[in-house]
Amino acid sequence: VTNLRDLRAGVRVTAGTDAARIELVGWVDWSRSLLYLDVGGPGAGAERGLLQKSGPVLVIRPDPAAVPTPAAPPLMPPADRWRLHRLAPGAHLAPVLDLLLDLAADRPDPTWTAPSSGARWLARDAVPAGPLDVIQAPLPPGTPAASTAPGTPSAAAPAADGQTRYWLDQDARLHKLVTRLPDAGPVTMIFNRADRPTLRPVDALGGRPGLPRALTDAEQRRLDRLPARLRAQGGATVTLTAPMGTDTNLRGAGWLSWTARTAYLAVADLGVPDRRTLLRRDAAGLARADLPAVAAGGGTAEAPARPPLPAPAGTWRVTRPGGDDLNTLIDAAVTAGSVGHRGTAVRIRDDVAAGRTVDVIEAGPANARLRYWIDRGDGSLRRLELRTDAGTWAHLDLHPAVVPRLAANPRPSAPKSSAPRPGAR
Repeated sequence: VTNLRDLRAGVRVTAGTDAARIELVGWVDWSRSLLYLDVGGPGAGAERGLLQKSGPVLVIRPDPAAVPTPAAPPLMPPADRWRLHRLAPGAHLAPVLDLLLDLAADRPDPTWTAPSSGARWLARDAVPAGPLDVIQAPLPPGTPAASTAPGTPSAAAPAADGQTRYWLDQDARLHKLVTRLPDAGPVTMIFNRADRPTLRPVDALGGRPGLPRALTDAEQRRLDRLPARLRAQGGATVTLTAPMGTDTNLRGAGWLSWTARTAYLAVADLGVPDRRTLLRRDAAGLARADLPAVAAGGGTAEAPARPPLPAPAGTWRVTRPGGDDLNTLIDAAVTAGSVGHRGTAVRIRDDVAAGRTVDVIEAGPANARLRYWIDRGDGSLRRLELRTDAGTWAHLDLHPAVVPRLAANPRPSAPKSSAPRPGAR
C-alpha cells in the first residue's frame, strides 16, 4: 500500500547468476503499472537495451552493442527504434518484471502476513537512510512462489534458504527485497525511495497519459474544419511506425493525397528486413505487392525509403477497405476528418510534433480509437494514431507536401467463361 501511495521509485535489480545474470536499472511507477529500465548483464540476450512495460504490453529498444553494465535510462526516452516484444517461454526476465509491478496494492491483505504464513521479524539493519527492519514473509499474492530448487546457488546470503526477505523502514517503505523466482533464480531488488521522477511512456504505449476532457469550442471548430483544411492542403508525405503484434513491427514511408483520396507506401517488417510490401490505396480498396527491398525503394527496415514511381508491375493483391489494423489506419488517414466526431471526441493532452504545438484529440468507437494530432496554429493534421489489437499505438506522421499523381490500383480481371453471353445466339 505504501508503494502505491508513493507512486514511483528508482530500482536496481540483479537476477540469476554467472552467465545467466541480468541487471536492471531504472524506475517503477506502481500508480500506472509502468516500468522503464535499462537491461544489461551477461544474460540480457535480445532484451539488452531499453525496456518499457505497461501492464501486459512490453516494448524494447534493443542495443546489442551496449556495455554489459546498465545505467539509468534517459528521462526523455529516445523516440525511435522501439518495438513490441515477446519474452521467450521460460525467460528469466518475465517473473522479475511481474514481481516489480506486483509490489503494490490498494489495500492490505491480512492473510499475506498472518502468523500461519510464516512471516516474522529477523533483524535490524543500519543503512545511511536510517535503521531498517529485516522481515521474512511470502511473496505478494499472485506472484510466482519463491523457488527452492535444490542445488541452485544463491546470490545473497540472507536468502540462502530460498525465503523472501524485506528491508523496511519505520514508515513501511521497502528499500530492499531478496528472494528466488522460478526461471530466474536468486533475485535482489534495491529501491531508491528518493528517486521518483515522472515517467513518460513511449509513443508505442500512448505517450504521456494526459487528462482527458471535453473539447473547448475552439478545439471543436478545428476538428470540424479538418476535412476542408486537408482538402485545401492537398497531400502529405507520411512515415509509418506500427507495432502491430509481437512478431510484426512495421515501418513505412510514402505519400497520401486528400484530394484524390489515395495513398502509396513502402512498408518494412523489422523481422523480414530484406523484403518490402508496397501498399496502394484508392477509393475502391487497398492493393499490396511483396518485393525485394532493392526493388521497392531501398532504405533500411527501420527507415525504408519511399516507394518507386511509377509503381512497379507485379502481382498486386486487392482487398476492400478496412480489415486489419494497418488497413484501418491508412483508411482513417486518407479520409481524416470526414466522419463526424461531435459529442464523441475528447482532448487527451497537448504535445509537440515537428516543432509545432498540437492538441491530441481522441475519437472513434471503443474497438478502434483514433487520436488526431491537430496543429493549434494552422489546424493541419500532424499525426494520426490508432490503438491496435495488441494494445499498442500505431501512428502515421504527416508532413504537408506536393504529392505526385498516383495511378489507380490495378483491378482484378473478370474470370473467363465459356458460357454464351446473355442474348447471344
